[in-house]
Amino acid sequence: MRGVIMHAPGDVRVEERPDPVIEKPTDAVIRVAAACICGSDLWPYRGEDAIKRPIPMGHEYVGVVEQIGDDVSGLSVGDFVVGSFIASDNTCEICRDGYQSHCVDRVPMGRLGSQAERLRVPLADGTLVVVPGQPTDDQIRGLLAASDVLGTGWFAAVAAQAGPGKTVAVVGDGAVGLLGILSAKQLGAERIIAMSRHADRQALARRFGATDIVEERGADGVARVKELTDGLGAHSVIEAVGTQESMMQAIRSTRAGGHVGYVGVSHDVELPGAELFGSGVHLHGGPAPVRQYLPELIELIMSGAIDPGAVFDLTLPLDDAAEGYRAMDERRATKVLLTL
Repeated sequence: MRGVIMHAPGDVRVEERPDPVIEKPTDAVIRVAAACICGSDLWPYRGEDAIKRPIPMGHEYVGVVEQIGDDVSGLSVGDFVVGSFIASDNTCEICRDGYQSHCVDRVPMGRLGSQAERLRVPLADGTLVVVPGQPTDDQIRGLLAASDVLGTGWFAAVAAQAGPGKTVAVVGDGAVGLLGILSAKQLGAERIIAMSRHADRQALARRFGATDIVEERGADGVARVKELTDGLGAHSVIEAVGTQESMMQAIRSTRAGGHVGYVGVSHDVELPGAELFGSGVHLHGGPAPVRQYLPELIELIMSGAIDPGAVFDLTLPLDDAAEGYRAMDERRATKVLLTL
């Protein structure tokens, strides 16, 4: 099969890979219907994360079940399924508490590489959720977003306790930040402040529910959020970048007693203890337990209540994956969908 391999920073190729096979009785193999490039894939692409050898790329996926292991009971060949970027058994004590991304048996799907024609999914019964019927092309785009960026944005909004009567600020205007806006709106937030400097992303932010745009960053961005909130700061802040600047901007934009939901993949972030102690701000986040939210998100997408697939602003064939990485790295695209 064809699949995306990263050989070194900036060096992405589509090559022949061995077809996946059932390795454990709890596995399934799916034919990938659509794949995409994640903002977190840019960390190794830019050399921020070390690459010790050529690695398969991709951790977001939807597709059709082609094979199932002997112990898989909840899936059938031919099912259209969505899975999370972390495979989980969905039965351990941690999973039952709603934190499937921390499952005791978790498997990061990025190790297996979903930017490919087929994919082996471990712990298939716990990881994959069946979509009723055959989704349309537009629904497939939305379902693919649910596999990571929508599920992550949703978790960020929940962790930030976005809801009725709340003012939410969103730090980061990539796919996760934009879908955090959509999630906060769906959860009933009264006011949503999008922190963005890019006109195209500002337009999508407003489409998803943003009521205010703040272009300033750092101390100026914090001051602007305070100005919009009677000097208090937002009730809920989503941090969707993962840098020191973005984390501090999020914390400082939050009012005392407010909540920060942080989901940006952390790179060299250090929290100043004295400032955090004096802030009165709650912090919660990390790798999103997407599996917890998939049934609800699938229902919202299939009913037409939300359109998260709009976050894909560039569609390319799998063979042009290298151009997709370049486009996202150069900010010519927010999120790239790869067709197979």
